Amino acid sequence: MSEPLLTIAHVMQRGIIQLNNSDSAKLDCEILLLKVLNHESEKHYTKTWLLTWPEKNLTSKQIQQFEHYLGLRSQGMPIAYITGTKDFWSFTLDVTSDTLIPRPETELLVECALEKIPALDKQNILDLGTGSGAIALAIASERSNANILATDFSLQALNIAEKNAARLKLSNVSFCQSHWFKNIPEQQFDVIVSNPPYIAENDPLLEENVRRYEPLTALLSDNNGLADISEIIEQSHYYLKPGGWLLFEHGYEQASSVQALFKKLKYCKINTLTDINRLPRVTIAQRTLETLESV
Repeated sequence: MSEPLLTIAHVMQRGIIQLNNSDSAKLDCEILLLKVLNHESEKHYTKTWLLTWPEKNLTSKQIQQFEHYLGLRSQGMPIAYITGTKDFWSFTLDVTSDTLIPRPETELLVECALEKIPALDKQNILDLGTGSGAIALAIASERSNANILATDFSLQALNIAEKNAARLKLSNVSFCQSHWFKNIPEQQFDVIVSNPPYIAENDPLLEENVRRYEPLTALLSDNNGLADISEIIEQSHYYLKPGGWLLFEHGYEQASSVQALFKKLKYCKINTLTDINRLPRVTIAQRTLETLESV
């Protein structure tokens, strides 16, 4: 005897119950069901379609796949790792467990960088720790005359970033495996931007699911989360043009410490900006000629 067919409304209801510990259970179920429906389908199903046709039946194979995704989500796996994608800036990025999941807060870093990159100038930009390529590709999409070098220590992450660049047809980005400046060609950049690891190992605010699923090497840093930021600031003066800008994303409690590191190396025009949650998230500073000569 064959199993009874289930409708979209039915499996959605079951899924929401199964994900009752999630504060976004309904949205999670919609995203996961759309992934199932759009797999190997010539038609592109949308959330509007789900809402319009709740009485549509699903195949047993579709139901099985949906329940598999629900199981992963109920264990705490981030939606982005289940779907393999994450929206950022004006596009959708491929992501894997080798890359951090891009956060909306990081778009502030892109906005700040774009303010320092004239639209028509052929400037050289360096993105340190690119991960999925989010920051570098967002800048590249908005500044077609700029040349962006995106680096990461992880070859797996660089592979994802390169695939994202190719899919988005962004040809003004190149990639290099490097631990910060170790393998960077000897040249000077107009802007250096980075979202480095900045979370302390014992930070109680680090969510367990983040610690469990996302790459810790891209999250955790010694010296209360400041070790990598400090290293980048100390080395950047050899790679920044006089008048060039260095921009960081950091923890919301680290703004004063990051500013102090900049001041120690005599950077000027130091400024911290707040993110969409009104938390201090990005600090920028300008290199002067004095910075290099006095170090």
